[in-house]
Amino acid sequence: MTPVVVVFARVPRLGVGKRRLARRIGDRAALRFARGELARLLAELRLLRGFERIVALTPDHHARFAMRGFGRIGPKRIGQGRGDLGARMGRVFRHYRRRPVIIIGSDIPGIAREDLRRAAHALRGAQAVFGPAVDGGYWLIGVSGRRPADPFGGVRWSSEDTLADTLRNFRHHRVAMLRTLADADTAIPSPARFGTRA
Repeated sequence: MTPVVVVFARVPRLGVGKRRLARRIGDRAALRFARGELARLLAELRLLRGFERIVALTPDHHARFAMRGFGRIGPKRIGQGRGDLGARMGRVFRHYRRRPVIIIGSDIPGIAREDLRRAAHALRGAQAVFGPAVDGGYWLIGVSGRRPADPFGGVRWSSEDTLADTLRNFRHHRVAMLRTLADADTAIPSPARFGTRA
């Protein structure tokens, strides 16, 4: 089956999103970073063959419109819906119940289409795949085949325990790991921290 890759993104707007990063580097610099990373990631997706490509946007009403500066967005656009991150990702997994699904964030410098190919390959032998983040979270999660009834139950989001909490929900499943990447919640990672091997 054709795997589905879904980019979770907040529509880049001044003063919206990346608030912790904005407190460190300023609103305009945070906006430039968010727009630049989303544009770079969409360019990677345009070159990705053999996948269905989707961008899940928040706030939802922006999913119906082309974002300013991203007229040729390429992938299908949907809204993320309500709830915390686990509720929104769980909704995507349930929608594509019978297909491999890979969800990635839009604010991780260093994500490349080769990472998505590795994730899809891992799902041929595993039931879940994770891309760990340096801060204890993860920049990618993929599922295929048998899945936990509640994959995100009890997860402490935006904490050093996020990955560990999620892995507990997958303890009866075969899990694969990709390389570790640094996210940009409070600072823009230097190129030396973009990627390490898990």
